[in-house]
Amino acid sequence: MADGRLAIIAGGGMLPRYVADAARTRGENPYILALSNESGENWSGFDHEVISIGNYAGIGAAFREKGVDRAVLSGFVRRRPEWRDIHAPWKALLAVPSIVRTLVKGGDDTVLKMVIRLIESEGVRVVGAHEIVPDLLGSEGPLGAVAPDTAAEGDITAAAAAALALGRLDVGQGAVAVGGRVVALEGAEGTDGMLERVAQLRAEGRISQRRKGVLVKLCKPGQDLRADLPSIGVETLRRAQAAGLAGIAIEAGRSLVLERAAVVAEANAHGLFVTGIAPSRTE
Repeated sequence: MADGRLAIIAGGGMLPRYVADAARTRGENPYILALSNESGENWSGFDHEVISIGNYAGIGAAFREKGVDRAVLSGFVRRRPEWRDIHAPWKALLAVPSIVRTLVKGGDDTVLKMVIRLIESEGVRVVGAHEIVPDLLGSEGPLGAVAPDTAAEGDITAAAAAALALGRLDVGQGAVAVGGRVVALEGAEGTDGMLERVAQLRAEGRISQRRKGVLVKLCKPGQDLRADLPSIGVETLRRAQAAGLAGIAIEAGRSLVLERAAVVAEANAHGLFVTGIAPSRTE
């Protein structure tokens, strides 16, 4: 364990809680910076404060006050700050030019890289969630009892190619293929919204009722692995099932599986697969 303190910048979803609990288990006393209107967790059991996503001056002050030397970015962020809500110290403005324009208009990966630079301008090292909770990383091959069949393998290949192309544009990390045809790409609505769209297309008869299909989630090419690794959980699996898909493929070693035991149990119960694909298949 390092001499300084670990800060967890907590967005939405379950990942920040996993990271906080794992850090505490290994002897850390993490300080939680819960993003207002994003983090839905009850952090009363941790030393914490609620802070606006655009208040970089306040985040830097908290780092100094609490003796923070490492920070984890975890959880999703639904809303970008408006330019008038961005507060950054002068040294950060000098270290990272065009902060406001990037935050408001940049792609997700571009924004995250800039946020990492802002944090590092405070002398704080950014670490990945998987460095605190390595057990969350997906492994290669099926996680449960069900494996993809030949048709699903073809869909994985098609969706992986589409997800990579999408990632190069810094738009999203996921794609859905049905019968070897790409039918949906992840945009600003996120994975859940994309799967809802697939379910609607299926209900309208615009996607084959006979062929199932696959969701693939991959890192973006050149993505900084310290932030926004692709992740799935039980809710992702349930939405994939509602969309009529056969299963989910994620990038082994570069994706997170939340609630792994519950995900496996849910997949086995409904005959779906969750599998990790080797990075060589995504190049």
